[in-house]
Amino acid sequence: MPQTFSRYSSVALVKEIESPENPGGLEKRVALVPSDVGQLVAAGIKVYVEMGAGEGVGFSDEEYLKNNAIMQTAEQIYKDKALIIKFKGPALASIEQMSEGCTLFCMAHFNSYPDRAKMLQDRRINVIAMEEICQTPKQDSNERILGRVAMNAALMPFFKDNSIGGLRVRVIGWSERLRGAINRCGNRNPRSLQIIQPSLSFEQLDATGANALYFYDSNSFNDPQGILQKLRALKTHIFDINDFEIKYGQQAIADYQESHPPAEFGLRRIQCLHETGQAGARYGMGLLADNKPSMNKADIKAVILGYGNVAQGALDELHQQGIKNIHVLGRSQTAKSRIDYWLKNADIIVNGAEQSVELRGKNFLISNKHIKELIPENSVVIDLVGGSPTNRSPVEAVLSCSFLTNPYFVQDGVTVSSLWGWPMMGMMRETAIRYSGQIVEVLINNEKLINGLDKLTPGVKRALVCGPF
Repeated sequence: MPQTFSRYSSVALVKEIESPENPGGLEKRVALVPSDVGQLVAAGIKVYVEMGAGEGVGFSDEEYLKNNAIMQTAEQIYKDKALIIKFKGPALASIEQMSEGCTLFCMAHFNSYPDRAKMLQDRRINVIAMEEICQTPKQDSNERILGRVAMNAALMPFFKDNSIGGLRVRVIGWSERLRGAINRCGNRNPRSLQIIQPSLSFEQLDATGANALYFYDSNSFNDPQGILQKLRALKTHIFDINDFEIKYGQQAIADYQESHPPAEFGLRRIQCLHETGQAGARYGMGLLADNKPSMNKADIKAVILGYGNVAQGALDELHQQGIKNIHVLGRSQTAKSRIDYWLKNADIIVNGAEQSVELRGKNFLISNKHIKELIPENSVVIDLVGGSPTNRSPVEAVLSCSFLTNPYFVQDGVTVSSLWGWPMMGMMRETAIRYSGQIVEVLINNEKLINGLDKLTPGVKRALVCGPF
């Protein structure tokens, strides 16, 4: 007889306390803010809130009460609750208070804490990992698609004459429109990809001639120094995404959508990936300023591994901070035979490259040897991927994530940081509000997780990392 699960009629919202990934209890973000609790109550769901759950990010118990929450103590909150919601994974002692067969909905990081995972399995607790829920199907904005198809058009001549491997691509500035172009260029493996400041003079440009391509948006770049004319005079390739949009954009986007049916799964549904990259790069720049106080920002060599959503956040931040040239490394540049060239003499390196499970612990993009021999003393490595002893990061020095209690360490003179919860770095309340809104969407709007385990959508079902029981 098939197992059936009823709709969750009540929810327990739990306060963040010290846990394996929250030493010192410094993670204060609450999974649901008061106004979103009000939405759940309006949808006919009883919401029990642990006293003080929102105080760490400025939400009082009174605000939850005004939104018709039922306030409970830490001793009461887990008792007889079918659906328990918190932000980070639970403390081990909390698991013992959960009822067999209940569902825990949190950032579970199941592979990184095997002892806790086994305890949850042994206690027969269903676990839905927030970080594993994905869009289904994948959703792409027209802005992102425009960037991709425009970059495809810009690169097509180099594919036709088989010269893409020698092409030096320079994207002028960063914007949401250019983001898709950067992503597409990264996975097309040119010789190099850099994002450069619109304020650079012609004399500061390092690539000209037939094997160089400058990609820009005349909507935002008006070329005050006349560099484009000088580049054309040297037979350098120039491509304007705005001109492409005017001439071909609508049809190119339609053709792309027709020829690219949405993938089954897309971006994480509950995420602050861009903010994670921003916060990590911002923190890294602060460390670099402490380590190299006399260094001019215009002289900083910045390297970003990867070009996905987290890496793009770091790219956005470094560009806003005025870094002259930001080197973006794709798969070909991070190969063992080539990555040394890019890491040598780098001042700040941000790793946003995710590796498949089978490569973790076997293939290190930034090795201890790189830190000892290539990366200069007082430089900074920011790892935005993180890991644990059983789920290693692509940065070999990172044995497990660092935390706010000890956010960085120094190895061979290089400062390394690999925080979990990067948006905590000055964006705690803002990201709590954003996460909360996404959680409510998953619960009662798009995915309707509230309907029970036997009615999970594909994007949520893949996130059921423990159970069903």
